[in-house]
Amino acid sequence: MRLTAPLTPMPPNRNNLKLPMKRKNLLSLLVTVLMCGIFQNVSAHSLKCGDINIAHPYSTPTIANSKNGAAYFMAIKNNGKENEQLIGARSDVAASVELHEMSMEDGVMKMRATPEVQLPAGYEVAFKHGQSNGYHLMLIDLKRPLKVGDKFPITLRFKKAGDCLAEVWVEATKVDSHRH
Repeated sequence: MRLTAPLTPMPPNRNNLKLPMKRKNLLSLLVTVLMCGIFQNVSAHSLKCGDINIAHPYSTPTIANSKNGAAYFMAIKNNGKENEQLIGARSDVAASVELHEMSMEDGVMKMRATPEVQLPAGYEVAFKHGQSNGYHLMLIDLKRPLKVGDKFPITLRFKKAGDCLAEVWVEATKVDSHRH
């Protein structure tokens, strides 16, 4: 039979209680900051071209034997005091890149090439995948399939800001609402 002394509670020491709590809070804060930084780098990227902010250039994987693809942006925002226009784009992954406008007409999605996209001063224009009324960049005659994890350069041409090089990330679609 083993004998043990009864445990007697020690009086709380305020310094001993605060130190572990401070360490715990500091560790939690550090982990949170690091995770936010990691996820921000993984999930979003953007660039600035003059007064134009381009948020998260991305593309979706192409389906088998597809010759065309598309590039999107969460948004293009004109922070300037003057109106701007996106007037073209080019990329080494495709023979040509066209600006396309999508619209829903009588329950049918229509897609048309457009010579420019107006970017009013102080406004944001979305180029999101699956958006029923919006824009995207059509990648015509792809030189290779686009696969999840790929990255490729695309040059956007603005009327006033000039050429702006963006890196497009190929990402899996969250909702498969519209494909080219």
